[in-house]
Amino acid sequence: MKTLVVVVHPNLADSRINRTWTEALEQQPISVTVHKLYEVYPDRTIDVAREQQLLEAHDRIVFQFPLYWYSSPPLLKQWLDEVFLYGWAYGTDGGKLKGKQFGVAVSTHGPASGYAADGANRFTLRELLRPFEATAHYVGASYLPIFSLSDVDHVTEAELAGNAKDYVKFVTNEHVTV
Repeated sequence: MKTLVVVVHPNLADSRINRTWTEALEQQPISVTVHKLYEVYPDRTIDVAREQQLLEAHDRIVFQFPLYWYSSPPLLKQWLDEVFLYGWAYGTDGGKLKGKQFGVAVSTHGPASGYAADGANRFTLRELLRPFEATAHYVGASYLPIFSLSDVDHVTEAELAGNAKDYVKFVTNEHVTV
């Protein structure tokens, strides 16, 4: 199974969590393509044909990003708007993503306990990331369980190393859809 990891962090070099996840993936002798959107498109001019070809060439697509105001960084929204076109991703003559797997890997500053009905954020991560699940459903892809790491300012180096190993497993292993 070929996996495309779409890394969307506006300053990956300064990111402790997302940088570690990305580096862990890049060290694997496996069929994973790491695609760093902010590095590829610093001017935010997206090559739609190139992106569609990348998506078509992979079976699993994982969107990796830090949670920004209960959503993704802005370049990912722009990327989705421009790449997932009618006639390609959905609609008449669409369906190019049908049968693929979509996953989300997200880091949060707040503690995991804050992502609950009675928590500080009032919603679970699954509820907040529901648009990604809805998008997967709409284009005929299956949706993987969310991979997350919360309270990132308090994660020890040992915890991060273990989490990065778990992330590699998440990206490379078969998963049951939710």
